[in-house]
Amino acid sequence: MDIERKIELICRSPTEEVLTPQGLRELLETEDHPIAYNGWEPSGLVHLGTGVICAYKMKDFAEAGLKFKAYLATWHAWLNNKFSGDLTLINKAAELFRHSWIALGVPADKVQFIYSNELYTDLDFWAKTVKIAKTLTIARTTRTLEIAGRKETEARYVSDFLYTPMQVADIFHLDVKICQLGMDQRKANVVAREIGERLGYWKPTCVHHHLLQGLEKPKIWPIPDGQRKEALASAKMSKSKPETCIFIYDSLEEIKKKMKKAFCPDRIAEFNPIIDICKYIIFRENQVFTIPRSDKFGGTLNFENFLELKNTFEKGQLHPQDLKNAVAEELYNILEPVRRYFANNHEAMDCLNIIKKAKITR
Repeated sequence: MDIERKIELICRSPTEEVLTPQGLRELLETEDHPIAYNGWEPSGLVHLGTGVICAYKMKDFAEAGLKFKAYLATWHAWLNNKFSGDLTLINKAAELFRHSWIALGVPADKVQFIYSNELYTDLDFWAKTVKIAKTLTIARTTRTLEIAGRKETEARYVSDFLYTPMQVADIFHLDVKICQLGMDQRKANVVAREIGERLGYWKPTCVHHHLLQGLEKPKIWPIPDGQRKEALASAKMSKSKPETCIFIYDSLEEIKKKMKKAFCPDRIAEFNPIIDICKYIIFRENQVFTIPRSDKFGGTLNFENFLELKNTFEKGQLHPQDLKNAVAEELYNILEPVRRYFANNHEAMDCLNIIKKAKITR
């Protein structure tokens, strides 16, 4: 595969940012199969963001011929007190994540799944962590707390400050050349770029993907000027708010119920979670998106691209409820392979049932 096609796949939506495009090109010119990775805290059920969006990028990177490492950061989840620090549940959630991505079409033969408890028995990892920690001030580390889902004022334990050095050490210990994580993990990746060469490693390229918006109305609406970044970070889809996210295992009835209550302001596309789903999922899956309507309300609509749908919605020619109904049906169809996989895999269904019963603490 030529470099242009590799770059096209790597930068394909839902990719939102590349640090830097020139660095990516130079890496691909010097290495045929560089290692890329993403890392997750296994901390609950898998929703559209953690599941579908992340699966898209894993499949893109695998198709581009890169070696992709899916890092299930069980110790990070433990540090972050997920499942009240119950490592048994955290490990079970890690298995659920793995099954969920495979169900979504991630090629298990091309993606390597790695667990913290496998990595952290190596003393060299902890040497890297200490070396990185010695380069970071308390103030600099505090500014990265977003990667653990915390505000800068929420650090209470020494372990809170271990999170960033460990995450940066993961990158170099796994020999990662491309950090492919969500925009909320940007600050840790930037630290790796800043200090990598200084510590005798390298400057990793970063490919950050879009964070899918949750279904609830932003806490402050309309969004004040200058607060767009903060609003997006706080509005991302979260499993700790189950009523505001679509889980990949949801039934049609559950999806429709959540869609009915979802925030979808008439004629406004920005910060609209239903429009967000259309842009990053529906049109990734479909060349044509059909919205059935009775003749009384203008008849069926067919959209061949996202821009057509966005313009029609902003003109008031597509009612929010009609859009919600069509998106609910389409999501149910897209998630059919997940339902089939779990119905036929006893181990996967066992993981799902256990995590469904567990209490999500954050």
